[in-house]
Amino acid sequence: MILQALKEYYDRKAADPASEMAPSGWEWKEIPFVLVLSQDGTPVSLNSTVEGAGKNKRAKCYLIPQGVKKTSGIASNILWENPEYALGVAIKGSPERVAEQHHAFKQRLADLGDIPDSGLNAVKKFMEQPDKASILQMFGDKWSQFIESGANITFQLAGETRIVANSPLIKETISNKLSAIIDKLAVCLITGEEDSIERLHTAIKGVWGAQSSGANIVSFNSAAFASFGKKQGCNSPIGKVAAFAYTTALNHLLRKDSKQRMQVGDASTIFWSAKPTIFEEQMLDFFAEPPKDDPDRNSRAVESLFRAPQTGTIPEDREAETCFYVLGLSPNASRISVRFWIMDTVAGMAVKIRQHFEDLRIVHGPKEHEAISLFRLLVSTAALGKSENIAPNLSGDMMRSILGGTQYPQTILQAIVRRIRTEHEINYPRAAFIKACINRSIRFNNHNQEREITVSLDTTNNNIGYRLGRLFSVLERIQERANPGINATIRDRFYGAASGAPVTVFGNLMRLKNHHLSKLDNAGERINYEKLIGEIMSGIEDFPAHLPLADQGRFAIGYYHQKQDFFTKKTDKE
Repeated sequence: MILQALKEYYDRKAADPASEMAPSGWEWKEIPFVLVLSQDGTPVSLNSTVEGAGKNKRAKCYLIPQGVKKTSGIASNILWENPEYALGVAIKGSPERVAEQHHAFKQRLADLGDIPDSGLNAVKKFMEQPDKASILQMFGDKWSQFIESGANITFQLAGETRIVANSPLIKETISNKLSAIIDKLAVCLITGEEDSIERLHTAIKGVWGAQSSGANIVSFNSAAFASFGKKQGCNSPIGKVAAFAYTTALNHLLRKDSKQRMQVGDASTIFWSAKPTIFEEQMLDFFAEPPKDDPDRNSRAVESLFRAPQTGTIPEDREAETCFYVLGLSPNASRISVRFWIMDTVAGMAVKIRQHFEDLRIVHGPKEHEAISLFRLLVSTAALGKSENIAPNLSGDMMRSILGGTQYPQTILQAIVRRIRTEHEINYPRAAFIKACINRSIRFNNHNQEREITVSLDTTNNNIGYRLGRLFSVLERIQERANPGINATIRDRFYGAASGAPVTVFGNLMRLKNHHLSKLDNAGERINYEKLIGEIMSGIEDFPAHLPLADQGRFAIGYYHQKQDFFTKKTDKE
């Protein structure tokens, strides 16, 4: 189903000339250097196509003949290669092997035949030069950069803007040669039609953590994986047309500047719809980190999603039933493993994403963004707030829960509670995540008709954990008012014990608050705090010896709600 959906996506994009989807037998690839030749094969210039600086340093992309599958043997590409193949310049390999590689490159040119193309003829004439390195040294620094980088190079005829490989005659010749290749025929598993079976599938690039040269999602490299005497791709018969389509679609979706991919933990996540939809264009804004120059992009996207039932903007009636796909990929040695695969309609996906953000809604400060990205949520569960400390499988499980509309992973609540007890910090993302986890758990396992946690302070909530969290926040507030500028509060010393084993500390804290109240000069403020404590204590019969995990989460929410209420103006509350 995955490969079939990818092929359908390729067919859809290939039919659109503006999509720049590579046709069969071709690919878009960054080529850092271009050698410009005159018609007699004399080098005119060596141009670098690299632009930008630092992480934004990129070479220009060209449409070139699809690269061959590189193994330990010698196999050359057509009209583009590295210095050893294209020019016969030894960098890493032995001179003997480099000579064989260069011969293979020239043979691929000869295989194109006698085409009346001036660009190809210029390249062939240049290839006749015995010592190309000494000729190209006249380009000085550019030549040095090219050799040091070992980057790919292609060719261009002087006076033309296109590269030689993009000549109409060469394109037609390569297409004809591809259509003339007929290997062992079999029924393709994707199309159901008879086709030549692809023995080695094109490598997939762009999966975070995988080999830079690419990895495979379909491959058989050992006799233990084969059956009935079949070798490699014949064990999973996929036709050449379908194999090219799904690999090209995957590489297109995973490219660096793709707006249909995001990194969710260690899972490179891509998404697309069966037909062009507005939802496909906005999916990235729901979950990814907003750009620094537009920090409110996520919030606007989520706001439009909540307005969708009234405005009909997402999804529109004509696209509501369109299939929508989400695929999560992660590296696994030399292969790529599928972490999650989610398929739904655009309307169904929109409802589940809207519910996710509804579950996360909680009162927050004016400087906090309404929409919390998935990365910020996951980082809130990690030690020291570092992305490398996020639990390995948590990101994939979380995305599956959101888009599948299921209960969040049980490990999330444990991780957040543990982080709060260790770091004594209850910030906006952690509070929102705890609320969402508990409310989803109530929704899926509600046997006692338990109330869900509200967005802001709920004075009618009689849950012992929530009440104790509110009480702890009030006691800390009294301490801060009695000792302005205090460095460490009761939260830094007693939060872990108060949220886990309340009976061990609350008796002492209640006695301590009397001392703090006596230091307040404002009698009205003192009375207000005493009334607030009385209101909270009216729902507490006794301090329990232990709070279960869910109530420890409610303790954190009660503390957070009460603290936010202290910083909310009376007019805002109304």
